[in-house]
Amino acid sequence: MTEPTRAPSSPSGVPTGGRVVGVLLAAGAGTRAGRPKALVRDPDGTPWLERGCAALLDGGCDVVVVVLGARAGEARGLVPADPRLLVVVAGDWAEGLAASLRAGLAAAAGPEVARALADAADGAGGGAEEARCALVSLVDLPGLPPAAVARLLDGEGGRSASALRQAVFGGRPGHPVVIGRDHWAPLAATLHGDSGARSWLHAHGAERVDASDLWDGADVDRPA
Repeated sequence: MTEPTRAPSSPSGVPTGGRVVGVLLAAGAGTRAGRPKALVRDPDGTPWLERGCAALLDGGCDVVVVVLGARAGEARGLVPADPRLLVVVAGDWAEGLAASLRAGLAAAAGPEVARALADAADGAGGGAEEARCALVSLVDLPGLPPAAVARLLDGEGGRSASALRQAVFGGRPGHPVVIGRDHWAPLAATLHGDSGARSWLHAHGAERVDASDLWDGADVDRPA
């Protein structure tokens, strides 16, 4: 398997473009699926949560925040035991996607993520480090390849605090999206109901990154 392209690193191993926190949104009730998608497994038994976390880490995220909600107690047990994976529960998850994204961005800016980033950077702990941007994805994208994540983070500005990028597939906007830290607080203040970051990305001229050659970008509403 070909290794995904990663950002250039300094001698200490820290990506020169800035640290990245992945945010995997998995809080919904999954009404059309008949159960929360955070509880869904592939036919071979692999949880979609595990697949989503692996795609983000293998694609270049330094740590991943998994946002749970519906039946969070059951779903938590499907998140692999890895110090780079942090779980948060959106208490108001029933409000819709906005609540999940707010919870994910708040966690990305919090002290637990800062400590996890420091640990990931040097393996020694004892400090804190801020993420420069968040890469946001959804649990119902079990086919997301790490190469698509890497492409969103690649190049000038891909890991910057001002970054705004969105994957597109045949001209159709989708996920993942990259949201620089400068946008986290003002974006969170606009979120409501079942709307996510799409309006913010459009209004602020997010860079569109074509990933059609890597994957179709389709979410899975009704898993087999």
